[in-house]
Amino acid sequence: MVNFHSRSNSFPSQSHPIIESVEDHLCRLRAGSESTSVCSNLASLKNLHEGINDIIQMPSIQQTLSHESRINELLEGSLKLVDLCAISREIVSLTKESVHDLESSIRRNKAEAATSADISAYVASRKQIAKMVNKSIKNLKSLIHKSTTDNDLLTMLKEAESHDLSVLKSVLILLSGENEKSSKTSWSLLSKFTAQNSRVCSESGAEDLSSLNIQKSTKNTDSKNMLKKLKSSEMTIQEIEEGLEALFRGLVKTRVSLLNVLSH
Repeated sequence: MVNFHSRSNSFPSQSHPIIESVEDHLCRLRAGSESTSVCSNLASLKNLHEGINDIIQMPSIQQTLSHESRINELLEGSLKLVDLCAISREIVSLTKESVHDLESSIRRNKAEAATSADISAYVASRKQIAKMVNKSIKNLKSLIHKSTTDNDLLTMLKEAESHDLSVLKSVLILLSGENEKSSKTSWSLLSKFTAQNSRVCSESGAEDLSSLNIQKSTKNTDSKNMLKKLKSSEMTIQEIEEGLEALFRGLVKTRVSLLNVLSH
């Protein structure tokens, strides 16, 4: 584990509460167990980025960044994270809309069953979401850049970026309705790039959206049971949506802070 206070090449030589807070958030993310939920990790990232933005506002850190040759690399990484988070939010929005439409269809039919047309529309929407998820997961490969540095600040920012990617990957797989066992291909594709953070983003946490992936043949399924599952999924989707919104704001703020350093 990197001790940010063990060197003085980028951070203040004396301990600073903001830096200690960020290091504490990183430690918790590193030590996240397999039972840690995706929503909990999104909340942790929100707190992490609040601390990072406070650090970037420190005059000594801004001076360090203004002379850092790799700041363009940080800006490129921040842009890709913002884009990935935006896509994840779009997928959440589509998922929420499709669930709401199916629920409305069942209720219109007085809880008898959704119509074949409505179920077909829902299944088509889930296929579209699955394609978006698969494309985003494949694109994650280009976002992973292994690099080493003796600069404490860069080490911190690159580690935060790695956690961002891991948790966003976790969100995407969860929204696809897959789980760790049924999405071996997706996990295999990404595990070699984020192995050091694989425990942080396990889908074996509290959330489970596998009930979203219904088939056309389920039109005769007990509608009350289907409504119950959809409602449960809707609550999880809402939590993810709120977590992604907070993370998106944090990522944008970090990018703006880095751009301000570069412009001065």
